[in-house]
Amino acid sequence: MFYRRAGVRHTSYVADRKLWPLAFDRRMLAVVMVVAITVPLWLGPLYLTAWALPMVIWATAAMGLNLLMGGAGQIHLGYAAVMAIGAYASVHLGRAGVPFELAVLGGGLAAALIGSVFGAAALRVKGLYLAISTLAMQYIVDFGIAHVPAISGGSQATLQAPPVTLLGLVPVDSDAGRYWVALAVCVVVASFLLNVSRTGYGRALATIRDKDYAAEVIGVNSFRYKLSAFWTSSFIGGVAGAVLAFCYYRAITPEQFHLDVSIQLVAMVIVGGLGSVMGSMLGAAFIFAAPLLLNTGLVALVRAGDLAISQELIAHIPLAVYGALIIGFLLIEPLGLAKIYDNIRKYILVWPFRHLG
Repeated sequence: MFYRRAGVRHTSYVADRKLWPLAFDRRMLAVVMVVAITVPLWLGPLYLTAWALPMVIWATAAMGLNLLMGGAGQIHLGYAAVMAIGAYASVHLGRAGVPFELAVLGGGLAAALIGSVFGAAALRVKGLYLAISTLAMQYIVDFGIAHVPAISGGSQATLQAPPVTLLGLVPVDSDAGRYWVALAVCVVVASFLLNVSRTGYGRALATIRDKDYAAEVIGVNSFRYKLSAFWTSSFIGGVAGAVLAFCYYRAITPEQFHLDVSIQLVAMVIVGGLGSVMGSMLGAAFIFAAPLLLNTGLVALVRAGDLAISQELIAHIPLAVYGALIIGFLLIEPLGLAKIYDNIRKYILVWPFRHLG
């Protein structure tokens, strides 16, 4: 079989800690990267701008939230506010003449700073109280952005993002160029998070996620690591918000970062799989693309069958099916799409000798 551990020999700790010890995993990763990079070459402009580009950005944001929820076990219902801080800070920096790369990093730092301030207060409580505290952050940031003209220009104002220029020299004017910029950010974030779990920091977060008081007993400073998880997660969210503003929206308004966006991000993490980088990507693809595909499929089915269905019903059926799919996935595998993939992978690894699993 093409998917076996034969030939994999762990002769050192470095070899044992490889991210992809199996040759098939490395080949599959190479294929996925080639497909992702060449998307603008074979996907139409409409699908590139309406589907591929935002999905990559939302996957980046979901990975940042997953570090906090899946890595440290802390709920966050105000992640859209974190992205809003990054988006507005980076756009203001860009309009002030700061290069694109520094503006994006500045947006991430602004989001990390403000997110950590809220996190320091929120982490005094746990569970449902923590969720309510982060929800309060969402409403406070929403109110501040909408009612402080220096930030947004007003509740109905639109703030135009400067054009993307790499290194201050290379203008990025095409949809394909903006997609590649977003993809590069996504790859950097994914590489960072894949390696976090192999570090002492990642193991400390995992200990806190499982039992925070047990972590304190063995010498892990629970509050400090939780706060650092809030800082890192907020930084990634701010960077994702900046990329969203520069590469996708190109003009931002307060309505783009309301509570429903935070709920969608939480859904991406839960449906994809807590604590999984691949789960964040699968969850973003499912939450973002499923309604579009369901709506397109239903319209095609109605036209092919010449069915007499009202437009209102056509608009609501995909939403109902979409919700049923989410519930179905969670009933079949509560650990998300990443766990379903892992189950399939493990089955192939030992097939046809099931008793080895």
